[in-house]
Amino acid sequence: RTKVELETITFSAAISACEKGGEWERALQLFAMMVQSKVKADTIIFNSTMSACEKRGEWEMALHVLGVMVQRMVESDTITFNAAISACEKAGGWQKALNLFGVMAHRSVKMRTITCSAVVSSFAKFGNWEMALQLLGVMAHSSLEASTITYSAAIYACERGNEWMKALQLFSVMKQIKVEPNMIAFSVAISACEKGFVWHKALQLLSVMAQD
Repeated sequence: RTKVELETITFSAAISACEKGGEWERALQLFAMMVQSKVKADTIIFNSTMSACEKRGEWEMALHVLGVMVQRMVESDTITFNAAISACEKAGGWQKALNLFGVMAHRSVKMRTITCSAVVSSFAKFGNWEMALQLLGVMAHSSLEASTITYSAAIYACERGNEWMKALQLFSVMKQIKVEPNMIAFSVAISACEKGFVWHKALQLLSVMAQD
């Protein structure tokens, strides 16, 4: 192996170790050293650095790394966008998450359920239920199976948007397609009923939860 290859492998292993250990600042320091030293960084290194930022919700740094990736014309993949979108979701940046989702679609990068779930979750934090439901529709059209997390986030978006009927409709769809609702799904659905003053519906959900 050449010196360049060994340098890349060394930095890659060190950044990956920092990412797994939750040391996002150290990962960024190593990444900056790579950039300054003009050591070739591949997709794996960029992804590890972005994942380290994502785990701490450092969306600005994650997007900065993505920007460097674009400048260096390094190929991005599903993991790249998952990390960037998840970082934006944790920071409540639903517009940035949506923009990244659009870039993914434009570049024909393969989408996964976890990607869509992160975008739906970013909508949920602001009660953007219309966008959450639209994305569920996109997933269905793309034959992507929505998970318990996806539906829970969409129900939460409806609850935040005071759309109790839509929240209950989503909960009903979960049961129909055999996606097992978790405690979060039950809790936000019940909360939606509370906001809509439909106590009998809330009691029905409590009964179902007790049976499950």
